[in-house]
Amino acid sequence: MMRRRPGFTAIVLLCTLVISNSLAPLVLAQTLSLTPEQLDQLLSPIALYPDSLLAQITTASTNPQEILDVDNWLQQNLGLTGTALTDAAEKQGFDPAFIALVNFPQVLEMMAQHIDDYAAIGQAFTADQGAVSASIQRLRSQAYAAGALRANSQQQVEVQQPAAGQTIYVIQPANPQVVYVPQYDPTVVYVGPSTSTVVATSLISFGAGIAIGALLVDNRPWGWGGWGWSWGSRRVYYNHSVWIGWGNPYRPPYIWYRPRPVIWTNRPGYGGNWHYRPRNYRPPSYRPGNRPGYSRPPYGPNNPPGYRPGNRPTPRPTPRPSTRPAVRPTTPRPSTKPAPRPSTKPAPRPSAKPSKPAPKPQLKPDSRPQPRGGQL
Repeated sequence: MMRRRPGFTAIVLLCTLVISNSLAPLVLAQTLSLTPEQLDQLLSPIALYPDSLLAQITTASTNPQEILDVDNWLQQNLGLTGTALTDAAEKQGFDPAFIALVNFPQVLEMMAQHIDDYAAIGQAFTADQGAVSASIQRLRSQAYAAGALRANSQQQVEVQQPAAGQTIYVIQPANPQVVYVPQYDPTVVYVGPSTSTVVATSLISFGAGIAIGALLVDNRPWGWGGWGWSWGSRRVYYNHSVWIGWGNPYRPPYIWYRPRPVIWTNRPGYGGNWHYRPRNYRPPSYRPGNRPGYSRPPYGPNNPPGYRPGNRPTPRPTPRPSTRPAVRPTTPRPSTKPAPRPSTKPAPRPSAKPSKPAPKPQLKPDSRPQPRGGQL
């Protein structure tokens, strides 16, 4: 029995699929090409994080919808900590980067609040990991030259100079079982203090350390020991292998996130000038153990843009207090009419004659015939 030859349409579809898969990274890189200054603006708030934590953040940024979902899931499971929290996140089917990040709720909250910036980081990371790696090393070099990036009791800073001549800055926790998240102002840390009285190393502060003893496992994809950054090849690795994507990617039940363009003039470092501060700029700062006080993004499970899932009622907005002054109760004015004068006529006297008695009722004679005597 002879086999049918594939039709012309099937051949065209197959060729289109192969070409699209091979050219997808190139097309993505062309459509999402960012200048080095723009990459520095996006990565400046996290470039000084430890390498493993930075690898988790950049790979997690490739799915911005999952950032919102995991952050809201954490809001509903505030009582879980440690191994119980990690196991519950694994049962939800989250990607390995998020299973490792659930122990850093402040980091996920920061990513959710600035979701458009991290979505742009994820797109740039997917298009070209080398450009992202070069931006991180460029920012670390500026912070080290300013004197702000130094080793201390919270972190280790190792300066490497390979044969190629490019200096590489590696940041690791001082204690392998405790991670400190640095907090700094990008408008200051990359250029040094403005006055000589300020010590440059004090420009970076640290919150409470987060114990990751439960995450130091090698038999799990999200294990902390399997994360890192290969600066020589300028690639991120997780689970002891190069990251090229998730094997079983998380599929959100609903898509609430809608990408919006990044407004570069609203970010510090515009045009490569780290002295530039946008209007109403507030440096990122929050107390350890508390969530930042910024407003949440205008979209999420309770407020999706243009979509209302049927199984989740939309909460009614809280009425704002009225700014109008309260209405004072009106007091009735006294009447201006004169009061009526009392009458001068004497009251009528009662009559002295007794009243007549009521007449007695008279009985009518019976008109019925009376019976005769002796007869019943």
